[in-house]
Amino acid sequence: MRESGCVLLKYGELALKGRNRRHFEDRLAENVRRALADVAGVRLRRRAGLLVLSARAELDEVVRRARDVPGVSVVQPAVRAGKTADEAAAAAVDLLRAESERTFRVRVRRRDKRFPMTSEELAKQVGARVVAELGLPVDLEHPDVTVTVEVDEFEIFVSTQRLPGQGGLPVGTGGRAVVLLSGGFDSPVAAYRTLRRGVHCEFVHFTGAPFTGPSSAYKAYAHVRGLRRFHGDARLHLVPLGKAQRALASAGAGELQIVAQRRLMIRCAEALARRLHADALVTGDSLGQVASQTLPNLATIDDAATLPVLRPLLGWDKTEIIAEARRIGTADVSALPDEDCCSLLTPPFVATRTTPGQLTDLEGRLDLSSTVDGLLDHAQILRPGADEHQAALGAVES
Repeated sequence: MRESGCVLLKYGELALKGRNRRHFEDRLAENVRRALADVAGVRLRRRAGLLVLSARAELDEVVRRARDVPGVSVVQPAVRAGKTADEAAAAAVDLLRAESERTFRVRVRRRDKRFPMTSEELAKQVGARVVAELGLPVDLEHPDVTVTVEVDEFEIFVSTQRLPGQGGLPVGTGGRAVVLLSGGFDSPVAAYRTLRRGVHCEFVHFTGAPFTGPSSAYKAYAHVRGLRRFHGDARLHLVPLGKAQRALASAGAGELQIVAQRRLMIRCAEALARRLHADALVTGDSLGQVASQTLPNLATIDDAATLPVLRPLLGWDKTEIIAEARRIGTADVSALPDEDCCSLLTPPFVATRTTPGQLTDLEGRLDLSSTVDGLLDHAQILRPGADEHQAALGAVES
């Protein structure tokens, strides 16, 4: 067999699944195909415990995109060699030819136990060939390069790279949730942590329109567009909250204004979730980070929901959240200035120990059911993506 390039995608916790493992593998394969849909000539083959990707060209792009797919634990560029020790050794020599004076070792895994050589015998033969042809020194404990030789059913894979993927579970295996997305650091990270657990996310962003400009909507759009690399296609629902915020203030919310707004957002998000057949809500709350995120206030906010409210970042501090935002690529957008709806009508003092009863009295002065329906009826629905970027931002501005 002539050597050819490929990329091995290996599972993490997905491999621990039992009878329903096939469902997770099917979804992962579908997500990988979607992530690579516009890369020419990609072929996906399924093997026991891994996926094999080959392409006529652009293997670097295949690797880059595959590393962003949740459910993939390891991304391993490799070459395919014939199923003999000589061809495996020749492939190893080719891969190491540029590794001048670096130490190496060989690790062998035989997925096909019918192969006539043991792992140790094959490793010795491959290593001896490398030493004979390239003169590289062997270091079994702390090598500069590890050559991985994997004996599969039809061929042998040889590689010198092992790159981390996103891990977690394939998106679409964990149900559906609505993420309350702000323009800040927290909620995009919360969304990422949620979709990495296999949850398909819909996004809702509340603007202060008509009393604020479109800057926060721009940021929410950019966040969803950026998260597409992990998630695939996603919808953003833009809800203009400004008039409802004014109504709460006119009803005498006072120091309860922020918590009352959060309860209204939760009610809207839950109504949206019902329409979308979603199973939960997701927020970027971090315990104690701001006044609305004290335990009493979180309990008061949760009282407005009947669906579970998931808070993936509850125990994270701001430093950890910002570090994760930088890692996943949302930090630069989060750092941009905007007119956040929560800053609209902020009272001089914000209550930190509210009770559901206090908010029920306030909300009784409004027709919440019609307010929620009206807000959702005026929502804009966008699908952030490269092809519609300009048109969508024009719709936001108008």
